[in-house]
Amino acid sequence: MKNITSIFVWSLLAATLFFSCEKADTKVTLLGGTPPVLTVSQTSALVLSQPQSAYSSLQFQWTDPGYQFSTGVNTQDVYYALQIDSVGPNSFSNPNTVTIPFTAQLSTSFTVKQLDDYLGQLQLNAGVPHNYAFRIRASLLPTAGGANVAPIYSNTVQIPITPYLDVVYPVPANLFITGSATPKGWMAGGDAVVTSQQFTKTNAYTFVLKNFPLIGGQEFLLVPVYGNWTNKYAFPSADGNNPSGDIFVPNAPGNFIAPAVSGNYTITVNFATGKFSVQ
Repeated sequence: MKNITSIFVWSLLAATLFFSCEKADTKVTLLGGTPPVLTVSQTSALVLSQPQSAYSSLQFQWTDPGYQFSTGVNTQDVYYALQIDSVGPNSFSNPNTVTIPFTAQLSTSFTVKQLDDYLGQLQLNAGVPHNYAFRIRASLLPTAGGANVAPIYSNTVQIPITPYLDVVYPVPANLFITGSATPKGWMAGGDAVVTSQQFTKTNAYTFVLKNFPLIGGQEFLLVPVYGNWTNKYAFPSADGNNPSGDIFVPNAPGNFIAPAVSGNYTITVNFATGKFSVQ
């Protein structure tokens, strides 16, 4: 009887261990989801104007993608982004594509000014119509590296819109860079114009300086007239600005800091947003 009992106990234990191992090996897999459906309150031609900046412009709504796992319906928050670009073969792939994030939200709306500000980030000419493309990107919890998990894209809605020019500061005729981060160092009063450090004006409010050599960790400023410190553009405090770009303010006290690694960079200065970037 004792042997029979022992055999029964060992058999029960083995079965329990086998079941536990099977349970531990069960994997949860993502089965996918359905592309969101994006609808916009208006798709006919729209002209934005500064006197109506506080009024409502466009309202956006989209559907939940309904992510499914092997264990059932997704219960995590879904991360959304409204993406805006100009219509063309490279839509949503150029570096100026606007991405506006939302969490567990299925609608949004913008005032005329908000929409104009977002469209301004595409750096297209104001006062003339452009065909803009809008879509929603849905994804699950971003990874530590910032990537989007299982992104799903909605339909694309195209709208012809005429933006207006709304700048943070008056746009100068020219723009130059100077400082210890530049090959010519800090300019002195009355210095002759250094064309190699002059930006190109790409539209009514944007200046770009392409493939410019910056000395890592050094400082620089922006000036509208080379050799003249009047109306320099600087950072509002003595430290804390981002080497990849930040805000700029006329006649502010802080110098900008170049990226830590020396090399050729493209600097973009946007007077519609009051920000610059270093890439």
